[in-house]
Amino acid sequence: MHSFSYARPRGVEAALQLAQQPGARFIAGGTNLLDLMKGGVEEPSRLIDISRIGDLAHIGESASGGLRIGALATNADTAAHPAVRERYPLLAQAILAGASPQLRNMASAGGNLLQRTRCPFFYDTGFPECNKRDPGSGCAARGGFNRNHAILGASEACIAVNPSDMSVALAALDAIVQIRSLRGSRAVPVSEFHRLPGQTPQHDTVLAAGEMIVAVDLPPNALARHSHYLKIRDRASYAFALVSVAAALDLDDAEGRAVKDVRLVIGSVAHKPWRVAEARALLVGKRVDAQSLAAVADAAASGAKPYKDNAFKVRLMKRAIVRALTEAAAEPADRRVA
Repeated sequence: MHSFSYARPRGVEAALQLAQQPGARFIAGGTNLLDLMKGGVEEPSRLIDISRIGDLAHIGESASGGLRIGALATNADTAAHPAVRERYPLLAQAILAGASPQLRNMASAGGNLLQRTRCPFFYDTGFPECNKRDPGSGCAARGGFNRNHAILGASEACIAVNPSDMSVALAALDAIVQIRSLRGSRAVPVSEFHRLPGQTPQHDTVLAAGEMIVAVDLPPNALARHSHYLKIRDRASYAFALVSVAAALDLDDAEGRAVKDVRLVIGSVAHKPWRVAEARALLVGKRVDAQSLAAVADAAASGAKPYKDNAFKVRLMKRAIVRALTEAAAEPADRRVA
């Protein structure tokens, strides 16, 4: 590991001042960044430890009547919070599906949004071709073993996928990322926070240098009541998803449980959580039945471009969509947060 300076500021403004140094990085739980540093993938010039800025760990009511999750709230605390479990069970399900209890005790909400791909060609510096790690060098995954890689939204420059479970659920819940810098504040929907690779896959998000995530806002949302997070992976223990689905429905019980609104977001199939925009046109005003769900699944897969080792993901994604929406349509009492 290369040498770097270390600082532990007492507040957000002091942290932002320290972040003006080129190559500076914020660190909280460090569950992803430290691994990348040990492997020589990330080489920050300064680590700014924000883990002791206490007001960033708070979870509480937002001004809009929703819920604000501080950037330093741990995944464990977020999943266990009564308001999250009762009003946004989709988020609790997604968090509990990810990592191990030990990692959830350390990982933060802000860090989860910023975690980097688990593409082995990105993680292993023995592979020189990785446009995400070294722009312009190529993408070894396109010709290498790419079973876990993207089938949607990829480019010639990169076919890596976003590994986050939490981000998929947040996108389905229309969450907003609150960002601070010395220039002021801005709010970015989670659905717009992560980027597709294009020709600049080294940029995972729209976060600029010197900016810090300070909170994530969950709006008051009728979609939270009927929701389900489904994660399909090679083994039930700690493993990243092959495909995940966050499904959230607003159902009209007075009209035979017709769909009033829907959010459908797919994980581990693209460089960002993949929102299926066609779901609203295909489901609103209809009941959740085999025909309507098959139409949504077909629409989601219509632009898929699999590679030599991951063609199975197309069929797997379609089946996962049908299952997740079916579970989401069930009465809330039929679903439990573990």
